[in-house]
Order: sequence, then C-alpha cells, then structure tokens
Amino acid sequence: MPLDSMFQTDHGMSNADQNQSVPVGNQSSKSDRLSPQGGKIYDPSVVEEKWVKIWEASGVFRADPQSTDPTFSMVIPPPNVTGVLHLGHALNTTLQDILARYKRMKGFNVLWLPGTDHAGIATQNVIERQLAQEEISRHDIGREAFIQKIWEWKEQSGGTIISQLKKLGASCDWSRERFTLDDELSKAVTNIFVRLYNEGLIYRAKRLVNGCPACQTALSDIEVEHEETQGSLYHIQYPLADDPTKFLTVATTRPETMLADTAVAVHPEDPRFNALIGKFVQLPLTTRTIPIVGDSILVDREFGTGAVKITPGHDFNDEKAGKRHKLPIISLSDAELKGRERVVSALQEKGLLIAVKDHLMSVGKCYRCKSIIEPTCSSQWFVKVNDPQNSLARPAIDAVRERKVRLIPETWEPNYFGWMENIEDWCISRQIWWGHPIPAWYCVGNDIGQCGPGCAEPIVSAIPPLKCPKCGSANLRQDADVLDTWFSSALWPFSTLGWPDGDSPLFKKFYPTNTLISGFDILFFWVARMIMMGLHFTKEVPFRDVYIHALVRDAKGQKMSKSKGNVIDPIALMNQYGTDALRFTLASMASPGRDIKLAEDRIIGYRNFANKIWNAARFIQICVEEKTDTTTSSLSSPDIWIKMRLYETTVAVDKALERYRIDEAAEIVYQFVWHQFCDWYLELSKVTKTTDTLTSVFHDILCLLHPFMPFITQELLASDGKNFFPKVDGTFLNNPENVAMARLVDTMIIEMVTKIRNVRGEMNIPPSEEMDIVIDMKLCAGGNSASTVTPFLPYIKRLARIRDITIMIDKSPPKRSAIIPTAWGVVYLLLDMPHIQKEIDRLLKVAQKLDKEMTSVTNRLNNPDFIKAPVEVRAKTNIAYHELKQKKQDGIAQISRMQGLLV
Repeated sequence: MPLDSMFQTDHGMSNADQNQSVPVGNQSSKSDRLSPQGGKIYDPSVVEEKWVKIWEASGVFRADPQSTDPTFSMVIPPPNVTGVLHLGHALNTTLQDILARYKRMKGFNVLWLPGTDHAGIATQNVIERQLAQEEISRHDIGREAFIQKIWEWKEQSGGTIISQLKKLGASCDWSRERFTLDDELSKAVTNIFVRLYNEGLIYRAKRLVNGCPACQTALSDIEVEHEETQGSLYHIQYPLADDPTKFLTVATTRPETMLADTAVAVHPEDPRFNALIGKFVQLPLTTRTIPIVGDSILVDREFGTGAVKITPGHDFNDEKAGKRHKLPIISLSDAELKGRERVVSALQEKGLLIAVKDHLMSVGKCYRCKSIIEPTCSSQWFVKVNDPQNSLARPAIDAVRERKVRLIPETWEPNYFGWMENIEDWCISRQIWWGHPIPAWYCVGNDIGQCGPGCAEPIVSAIPPLKCPKCGSANLRQDADVLDTWFSSALWPFSTLGWPDGDSPLFKKFYPTNTLISGFDILFFWVARMIMMGLHFTKEVPFRDVYIHALVRDAKGQKMSKSKGNVIDPIALMNQYGTDALRFTLASMASPGRDIKLAEDRIIGYRNFANKIWNAARFIQICVEEKTDTTTSSLSSPDIWIKMRLYETTVAVDKALERYRIDEAAEIVYQFVWHQFCDWYLELSKVTKTTDTLTSVFHDILCLLHPFMPFITQELLASDGKNFFPKVDGTFLNNPENVAMARLVDTMIIEMVTKIRNVRGEMNIPPSEEMDIVIDMKLCAGGNSASTVTPFLPYIKRLARIRDITIMIDKSPPKRSAIIPTAWGVVYLLLDMPHIQKEIDRLLKVAQKLDKEMTSVTNRLNNPDFIKAPVEVRAKTNIAYHELKQKKQDGIAQISRMQGLLV
C-alpha cells in the first residue's frame, strides 16, 4: 500500500479528507519517513530543526485579516530583548502554543502575535557593563552615541530569545513580530502620553519615590521586591529642648536618616509620652529643634520604645505623616545616606546611643539589580490612577468584577481587587537613556527673558515644538527622562495591532484579543495596567480571559536561583530529551494555582512516550506494507472499542482545553495513547490483521497530540503543517450497540486478560509459558451463553498467552487451578504441581495484606472518637470491614483447597 494513503481513515471519516490526504512524513524515502537516523529510537534533533524552518517558510501560522473564519487572537508577553529562554518562558510559551495550535486545528483564524520588549533598565545595564570593560561610561561617549550602541547590540544579539522561542515550537505569526520601540508603537506611546496629560491624568510633581542607587533611576512600587533581612534597631536619646537633662528615646532601623528628621511622633493615648505632645526635642548632631507630635496611625505603642522619628524625605509612611502634620521635607545626599557608621559613632561619643538590638525587617530591593532601594524625594512624572472624575482603576476593577475579563483561576481575584482598590499613582519616569523619550520640552528662555530662567510648565506635544508658546523662544530642552518600560507594555494588545489607526485591518479583526497567558508575578506590573489602558483608550477590554500560571520550581519545590545553583536550562533539556518531551512535561504539570516541581525523571518519562509513539508508527507502517487488502465490510469488536474510546477522549480533551485545563487534557490523551491504544489495541490488531481502523485512529491520535507535541506528530502527519482537530461521530458514539460492544471488550478481554496476567505474574509464571484455562459461565450476569464469549477467545488466547480455552456451564470446576473471578464468570487457570505451590504462596501474601487492612479498619471502628464521625463515613467503614472479612474467608478456603491438591 502506498504510504501516502496510510492515514486515510476508514469509512470516509478522515478529518484530513476535508482538504487533503495525509501522508506519513515528508514525501521522502520509506526509510527516512519514520526514522531519520534509521534506528528504532526517535531522534528529535533532525526533526525539530527541519520543521522550525518549514513552518516559518510556509507561512502556515500567518493570520488573515480578510478571512471570514472565526477569530482567535493572543499577544505574547514580550520577553526582554536582552533575555534568554528560561523555564518560565518555556512554560508560558508552551501553554500559549497549545491553545494557538488547538484553535487553528478547530478552524479558527488565529493571530498569535510575537515580539520583544526594549527592557529599558536591563538593556542599558548590558551596554554599560560592556563600556565598563573599556573603562568608560555612557557619560563619556554621550547620549546619542550610547543609544546608537544599544541599537547596534540589538541588531546583533537581540534576536536570541526569539530564535529560542522558535526552537520551542512557538507557532506565532512571525511575519508580524513587534518591538516596543518600533516606530508605530512609539507613535502610540507618544499619543497616549499626550492624551493622558491633556486629560489631567499625567502630571509632574516632586514626591518621594523608590530610588535604585545602582540603576540610578526611580522605580514604581511594584518594581520593588521586599525581602526579610536581619537588621538592627537603634535606641537613640533625643534631648528635650526645654530641659536637655531629660530625653525622649526613639527607636529606628536607619540612624543615618535622622539628619533629615522633621519631627518625633508618639501615640496620643500613650500615658508615657502624650504630655510631651507640642513640645520640642533637640535633634542630635544638629542645631535644629523639631516638634513632638501625636500620631495614632504611624506609632505602634508596643514597638521599640513607643516613639518614632519622622523623616518625610526618606520614608513613605513618614511622608504621609509629614503631610498630616504639615512638616517640611529634607533630602539627604547620597554621601550622607552612606554615613551610618559615622552617625552611630558620633551618637556613641555623645552618649546618646543607648542600645542596639537585633531586628528582623523587610528591606526593599530593586527587582532588576537587587540593590537596596532608597526612598528619595525628586521631580517625576506620574499617572493619576484614581482620579475621582476620570478613574483609570475603577473601570478595570468593574471589568473583572463583572466578568468582562475573567481571571483563571478565580482565586486570583481577591489579590487583584485588593491591589487595585488601594492602587497608588504610577511613577512612569526613569532616569536612564534607553527607552521612549518623554514628549515634554522646557523653555530655557531668551534674551528678552519673558520666561525668566526657564518655564516651569512643560510643553507636552506629540510633535517637537519649534518655539515656546509663551515667549516665542526656540531655545527648548526636551525632558531628559524616558518612560517606564511597563508604560509602553501596557499598550501592547492594541498598539501592536495598528492602534491608534481605528481602520487598521488587524485591529478591526483581532481586537479585543481572546486570551492572555501570564505568570502571576506580573499580574500588577502588566496585566492590570493593560486592562486600564485598553478600557480607557479603546473602550474595550484588551482580552477576555487571563490564564494565570504558577512558577516552575526545582524537584524539591525551591525557587530557582543562580545563588542556589538549581537553575535548570530548558535549552539543555530540549537538546537532551527533545522539545516535545519538555513541552508535554510542562503542560501535564500546569495545574492552576500549583507551582510546578520539575524533576528530570518526568521529562525522561515523556521522552519515552515520544519513543512509544514513534514505534507505534513503525509498527503500523509495517502492517500497512504487509497488508494486500485493507478493505473490510465490518468493524471488529476491538475496532468498535478503540473508536469509542477515541471519541470519548476527543470530547474530553476538547472540553478540558476550552476550560484551560491543559494539564487535564495532556493527561487524558496520554492515558489513552499509552494504555488503551498502545498497550491494548495494537496487540488486539495483531489478531484481526486489519489496518483501516488502525491507521485512522492513529491519525487522530497524532492530531490530538499535535498541540502538545508538535514536532514528532508533524513528522508523522503531513508535509505542509496543516492539521485538523479530530471530528467526533456522535451517531457512532451514542449507538447503544457500540456502547455495549465496547463494554464487552472492557470486561471480556481487557479485564479478563489483566486478571489472568496478574495471577501469572504473582505466581512468577514466565510470559513465554502457555497455559490452559476453563471459563465457568454459570456465574455470568445477564444469562449470556457460551456464544457470547466465543468471539473474544482468540484475543484472550493471544494476549494472556493461553494455549486452550474450555467453556463450561454447571459443571464441577477443575481441582488443580487458580480461581480468578471476573465479570463474565470464574476463570480457572489450570496448574501443575509447581504452579500449585506458587499459587499457595501468592494466596498467603494476599491473606497477609488483608490481615493488615482488617487490623487498620478494626482499630478505626474501635476508636472511641469514631462515633463522632459522619454517619456516611461510619457506614462506609463498616461495609469495607465486611468486604475484607468476606475476602479473607474466601482466601482461606482457596488456600485450603490448594493445599489439599498437594496431598
């Protein structure tokens, strides 16, 4: 038979027949189609490299804005242009790819849009490190030359992560790849900034912000990671201004910032100190006096000494307290902030430091470089998120509450609402050079001096202004800062589709997108901000569903980090075990809300699964080549059984994927392929020697597996990359006769053979040794006759290694035999004398196991507290006890009978 027709399904039921015949492999020689290396073990290296090239060259993943097919769209969470593939990327991309391929196979016009983020701080750090090796800084070469160097680096090295995503099998529309600094996206960013500014939702103010001393820029609150660290609590005496012989002892973790104190706070209801409210203390090491204020919000009477210093210029809680009490703000220099040892030493010399105690505290660190954050007062640009008249946050909260955007799993909703209800204004300016320039200019003034030394109000415009609108001066200076990377990323779902051009074919066709798959760690960094921006500017949510996956941890459940030495490289795993094996591992373990504990053994298991599929294909190919006529007038009982199970599996996989239970879908198809198809049906097919159903079912198996394991399945399916999700014949699936026949195969063949094999195994009878059995039909339910069993006997013989089968009804059972109860009667496995002793040994082991189980149940029943258990639990336990008791009695009788045979 020509291999090109091998996977045409029987009775005209092929999915592929809708459009094409589906050949095995790639129209090459027979030996190459199933084994690129000519061996029995699947070698993914050649297959994967080949299909990555074919897929991209063929354009099979390109979306069509003109198509009338239903649409499905996603945007990839853009990885940093500096990045390399890590397991978080691998998990996220695998889950997206499974959905994209599944929807494409279901007939959807799929747009999965890829791209990368310019990653302002991270990318700038890369180039600065390169310059440092030459002992120069960015300031030495200037801003323009520095940015040019980054662009050069981006062209040479910025595509690493994209090539690795392709290696992973990502079926993106690579013809539409985007970069957050592309011209079109930059125009969208500028447009958004100007519009928000004109609406009063972007403003510039001098406020306390998170400053990273290493990155030398401000950060937003969610870019700060908090870490428990062992520190010290310093007890410092502040002399009372009106009586320096008396002191108010203040507790602080940061003695160096005391030079910027503007007050000391005590609790207004604390009898130890409330009489001092309104008085002043002498600020140690300075000539200033500062007031004592009462503050029930800032002060915890049980913490430290009950008195705390207020430093509005270097602490966010103190900044709020400063506003409540109308205190001035003092900012220290970097040098002063590094002077803890000098301050402590000076306090000791003056006898004002009376105690230093160990103290566990939370320290904020930069999410990029891990440097300790220093709250710093400086002029920055902010997005007003909770404006009472024009709130960005409220519509985004309502969208999730009203299920216009679904968070999956729903357990993330409280986190989302909790953060969004208390969201602070967003600091969007960064003191770096790489990024989107802020479209704001300042008048430096002219000879006339109408603007004085410079205009305080910026000129915000999408187009660079030629002159100052107030004084007419052309001496303008653009704001030196750039925008936070997350600002441009917040526009990603619509800026990548051509917005603000409302007539953009992509935008009109594919927005709003359907699904976003994201890690929980950027739920607030990115997801919430996309919802806010999408609703405000497009009046639509940017996506309908947000599937939130957990972290990939090591086999012990620890978070991977370079310091722990437990980082696992996905590229190495792909090279060693194959990409399909890694993908299937990640998919099968991606249970919502549960972190993935990645163990290498699991990947090895799925590599073996790939080999199982490969060898099944080799076996089927041999069957096809040896068969001269594959036309059959009717289906065998195993054919009906496997088609029923295939259809059931297809329905279950379909439902699971629609619910984003990708882990369930992977497990369902795995169990079907390995255990029902390979373990049973391939063996059963050796009896009937028909190939129609064999090839058609295997074709559909490859299609079911394709979203999870695209490389091996594509190699065995077709040469053009177009695949279709299996169709379910509902009439066949719901036919009562087919249901009954499938049940017969389950009980008459699979259950009976399994039980016979188990007994043989427990008696250590070699698989090669053929034996005889007798089936007693008198206990058979439903009054079936021997004729019911007869059609199944050839299968039982082959799979259970049986030489001869005797059917009897109402006759005395053979004495020398092992008794095997089944749904269709009692099977007697005929034994010789050595077998009998093995059976006695087996039954004794069973009896010992039953004794242990009965003891456990008896102890539970005799426990006085068991009476408190629910009625249904007590009833179930009693039933279990009596079942065990009956099994033990039956076992004793069998042992006695077998021992009598030895006499």
